[in-house]
Amino acid sequence: MQLNSSHLIVLGVSLLLITACGRQTPSTAETKMPDSAEAISQAAEPAPDDATEATTLKAQLEEQQAQYTKISPTIFAVIDKAIAELTASGILDRAVKAGDKAPDFSLPDALGNRVSLYEALEKGPVILTWYRGSWCPFCNIQLHDYQKVLGDIHAAGAQLFAVSPELPDSSLSWKEKNELEFVVLSDLRNEVARQYGIVYRIPDSIAANYGKGGRIDLAKYNDDESLELPLAVTYVVGTDGMIEYAFLDTDWRKRAETSEVVDVVKRLALNSTRAPNN
Repeated sequence: MQLNSSHLIVLGVSLLLITACGRQTPSTAETKMPDSAEAISQAAEPAPDDATEATTLKAQLEEQQAQYTKISPTIFAVIDKAIAELTASGILDRAVKAGDKAPDFSLPDALGNRVSLYEALEKGPVILTWYRGSWCPFCNIQLHDYQKVLGDIHAAGAQLFAVSPELPDSSLSWKEKNELEFVVLSDLRNEVARQYGIVYRIPDSIAANYGKGGRIDLAKYNDDESLELPLAVTYVVGTDGMIEYAFLDTDWRKRAETSEVVDVVKRLALNSTRAPNN
């Protein structure tokens, strides 16, 4: 059977949902696929836990992508075009960057409790990372990698906030299922992400897969039919509210390297201990 670009995107999203990451239980976004696509997905064997423990986040993400490319070399062709269009839109120029003051916010966590960025900064630096949603396997790989080094983050006096446009109920069930111990925040309708200049509308070429009747119905997760998502960015915000580190990319398959982010908060902790007393 010959697949057109629309079929490839639906297949691609289905495969991303099925394999997710090697350590994760299947997402609640998974639905029954046609037998042909289901058979193909079985060829993508996730890497065993011990194979990913000592590797970089970049290597894990590249392996995830390679599995899908091996199944169908053209599986990301339409996605690559959509990413190129997003880059050309100039969104990276508009985004908050290192050296900028971080916009303050107050958002609900998975239990509905309000969390303020600047109140948290009174205790230490904050790693602020946006993810597209619990349905995104690349996001899940990244957040599982953060969970592995959460002890190092806390030892440096820092906190980790993971932000998405999902409803608190969606975030809570996902957080509990995956045993994530860091703060997960709901930025409904991307209001805070908009302040950071990182919101985009899913391109028309792939939008059908994220709307009603699509493989991923964002409205069910986000209570929002705008088809808007945040870039998968990561910031480290210092106690003075200044952004000390920023990872910005329009390609959601690329993420800030976990060890690099941890090194930044360790450096901030070291500089803090060296600072003279007032």
